[in-house]
Amino acid sequence: MKKSFIEKIFGLEKRVAIIIGGGGELGKSIALGLSQAGAEIAVADILEDRAQDAVDEIQKLYGVACAYHVNVADSKSVNEMVEKVFQDFGHIDILVNCAGISIHKPAQEMTDDDWSKVMKINLDGTFFCCRTVGTHMIHQKKGSIINIASMLGTITNKDSYNAPYCASKGGVKMLTKQLAEQWARYNIRVNSISPGYIRTSLATSFLEKPESKKYIEYHSPIQRVGLPEELMGLAIYMASDASSFLTGADVIIDGGWTIL
Repeated sequence: MKKSFIEKIFGLEKRVAIIIGGGGELGKSIALGLSQAGAEIAVADILEDRAQDAVDEIQKLYGVACAYHVNVADSKSVNEMVEKVFQDFGHIDILVNCAGISIHKPAQEMTDDDWSKVMKINLDGTFFCCRTVGTHMIHQKKGSIINIASMLGTITNKDSYNAPYCASKGGVKMLTKQLAEQWARYNIRVNSISPGYIRTSLATSFLEKPESKKYIEYHSPIQRVGLPEELMGLAIYMASDASSFLTGADVIIDGGWTIL
C-alpha cells in the first residue's frame, strides 16, 4: 500500500536512534515512540538491566533494539558506546539525550561534589554525547539531535532548592542553540524539549509532598503533572522529516505552567 504524505514525513524507517538514559521513564517512552515510527533503537544507560528492560519492551512490539552501557559523565565511556552502536548498525541518524539527575538542597548547603555530580551528568554528559555522535553525523551529512532540557532551565519555582539542576538545564538549552548554528551546514538539526513536571522517579521528591497537588493545580492551567508518553509525539516530530526546517528550538511542554 502506498504511504500517505503524513506517513512519509513522520516515518523513521531505516533510521538508527541512540537514546541516552533510555532505561529511565522518559527515555524509554521516547524509545518506544521512535521505534513504533520505524526507527531501530540503541538504548544506552548506566544501568544495564534497565536498558535491557527497555529493549525487551521494544522487541515485544516487534521493534529492533539493542542495549548498551554508558556513563555519560565519562567521555571515554561515551566514545566507546557510540563506536559500538556505529559498528552494530552502520550509521546513526538520531540522538536523544535523556540522562539527568537532580539534588535538592538549599544552595548554601550544596557541596562541591553535589554541584559537580549534577553538572557532569546533565550538562557535560549531554555535550560529550553530542560531540561524539555529531562527529559521525558530520561525516554522513545528516542527523537530528534532541536534548532533554527542562522548563526549570527557563524559570525557577519557589522553594525548589535545585540550583545545579536549573543551571545545567539552562546550559543544555544554550548548548543546543550553539550546536544548531555550528552544524546546520552539515544538515544536522539540534533541538531541545523542556518538560514541566512529569511523573517520573526524578520528580518523586516533589510529587510526594502533601502540598504538591494543590501547588500543581494552582500553577498549571491543565492542573496535573504530565506523563512520559506525552513527550512521544514531540520527539517523533523532532526526529523526523516533518521538522526539517526546525533547528535551535526549545519547545516547552509543561501543561501551560510557564505561561502564567
